[in-house]
Amino acid sequence: MNDVTTLFRTRIGVPTTERVAFENLDMMLEKTARSIPFENLRVIQNATTNITPGNLVDKILHRHEGGLCYELNTLFYLVLVENGLDANLVRGIVYDHAAQQWSKSGKTHVTIIVTHDGQRYLVDTGFGGNLPLKPVPLRGDIVKSNNGEFRVEKANSEYGNYVLSMKLKHKDDDWKLGYAFDSEKVMKDFSELDEIQKVILEHPASPFNKRRLVTRLTERGNIVLTDTSFTERVDGDVRKIEIDNIMFEELLRDKFGMESH
Repeated sequence: MNDVTTLFRTRIGVPTTERVAFENLDMMLEKTARSIPFENLRVIQNATTNITPGNLVDKILHRHEGGLCYELNTLFYLVLVENGLDANLVRGIVYDHAAQQWSKSGKTHVTIIVTHDGQRYLVDTGFGGNLPLKPVPLRGDIVKSNNGEFRVEKANSEYGNYVLSMKLKHKDDDWKLGYAFDSEKVMKDFSELDEIQKVILEHPASPFNKRRLVTRLTERGNIVLTDTSFTERVDGDVRKIEIDNIMFEELLRDKFGMESH
């Protein structure tokens, strides 16, 4: 089923001569973050489909849409496994900084654990603007990337046994919580992803069923499109404009290469 890798390479602009290996995951993660938007348009339109390899390939690689964590990380996981990497999907719970508490929608974050040379790493390409862009070891080392500093530390709680913290470039002066996850509870079945999608669709505390959101990283920052605004961050400078629905459609096409359904 090497088709997924071929289509994925095309989508993110990686030549077929580049091996998909642990050693070049930094490059893969960076290109993925700049090519595939983190977005919730199908959730808002109530037009989601079951999470299957075929549906993910169709949505993200054929139709050039983006997705949320349970779509983006699952697709990346499929590519990793197809290329012989030791990868597993696990669930996490995001820290809600506005409410100063763990998300009331529960363990709806999906991320990847990769084991390489006896060492485990967190690999995430589905965390919006908070992407580490590199594998983060599960032993507390600080990893620095174009998006900031990241670390994963052991922290046993009802939410899991590890916590990802981050200090985003041009945004954070201090470390802040990202999410907690359980490295031991590996997802065995894609039906779990459908359950997560159902919570994202229906839960009152879900941050993704209220308004449209489309975002991706750029060379020097990121861009964020919502129903009412378009924000562009370049080297820490922020430019924000108010928009209407016609501008939304234009920006969606011009900046993200997507069309509304």
